[in-house]
Amino acid sequence: MEKLNAIGLDTKKASELAEKLNVLLANYSIFYQNTRGYHWNIKGEKFFELHLKFEELYNDLFIKIDEVAERILTLGHSPNHRYSDYKTASEIIESKEVSDGMKAVGEIISSFKTIITFQRELLALSAEIDDEGTNALMSDYIRAQEKLVWMYSAFLNR
Repeated sequence: MEKLNAIGLDTKKASELAEKLNVLLANYSIFYQNTRGYHWNIKGEKFFELHLKFEELYNDLFIKIDEVAERILTLGHSPNHRYSDYKTASEIIESKEVSDGMKAVGEIISSFKTIITFQRELLALSAEIDDEGTNALMSDYIRAQEKLVWMYSAFLNR
């Protein structure tokens, strides 16, 4: 017989999902800090355009970080909060080059690819355990981020 958590999900499966959400949280946190670095340090002819776009992006990432952490709590677990944990768990690495706008946009596209791919895994797992809350969150994120990838790719003329 399965044991259910406070929101009616199997506790073992919810725990597995929470662990994976902590990996997503790590990726978002490194992506967020990279994007702040791009915003602060951007130089060149596209400064005004990219400075604003990077600020919009890091504000959105900040909201997502909070939502993912709150989803982990909703599942009955604790979100990781240390950057040392994030650096270990994240597939996205800290950016070293933050002043070149075109390189920054390329890194943003790459980071989105990592995050969207992982969110699809989470979407499949949350569907498998009938976790509509996580499922809806991942689905909304994927839809919006796919559009951003298209827009950033168009900016680079890819």
